[in-house]
Amino acid sequence: MSYQTLEIEIREAAAWVWMNRPDIHNALDEVMIAELTDAFTTLGKDISVRAIVLAGRGKSFSAGADLGWMKRAATFSEEENRQDALKLAKMLQAIAHCSKPVIARVQGAAFGGGVGLTAAADIAIAGEHAKFCLSEVKLGLVPATIAPYVVAAMGERQARRYFLTAEVIRAERAREIGFVHESCADDQLDVMITEILAALKLAAPDAVDVAKDLIRSVSNRQLDEKLMGETAELIARQRLAPEAREGLTAFFEKRKASWVA
Repeated sequence: MSYQTLEIEIREAAAWVWMNRPDIHNALDEVMIAELTDAFTTLGKDISVRAIVLAGRGKSFSAGADLGWMKRAATFSEEENRQDALKLAKMLQAIAHCSKPVIARVQGAAFGGGVGLTAAADIAIAGEHAKFCLSEVKLGLVPATIAPYVVAAMGERQARRYFLTAEVIRAERAREIGFVHESCADDQLDVMITEILAALKLAAPDAVDVAKDLIRSVSNRQLDEKLMGETAELIARQRLAPEAREGLTAFFEKRKASWVA
């Protein structure tokens, strides 16, 4: 895959998707949005890829919207703005619904859309100097398209504060409120991510995809007869899947499953 704004690096069975506009802190514009959508859609279908790391070249993960893009959007009609925003929403969905586990590698600034990218990933690891900011209200805007992912990641109570105040959230605070899973020294980011990738290699690929769907299907739902029935049906079906048969057989035979490198 060849892109203007991205660099794709394959390390063993992991694809590292680098946002590659370091001179402007990997700010998002219509080109990067389209390319990220395409990259995650394509990699999600690649059976040789077991996990995806989303990262940014240079000092920042992503500083949010590109100023040139914002200026162009200011001249759009309401319908043009709606279609433009839908492209961003579809990019976030492509990341969140990707069949592969996605890890956000966050260093430096993650503002606006950069917060959305972090939230859309399954796992988020922040360097000690990472900082997050939902700065939209300072511009008379709201973080609308990223809101479903950000609220799910940090919770409604924290979102009530940070959506309204636009305060900067430091890495350690982001970890405390559960927005990122871990924070570490900047020079240990890749070490920690490599450890997580090693753990993901032990997981059956199809089961990972089903598990991601499962999380979405049970989130914010009351446990009732319908949900119990759905989850019972899912595990019954999964137990008969080829991966489950191989995984259980490997366990009892004390050998590695076929998907473990």
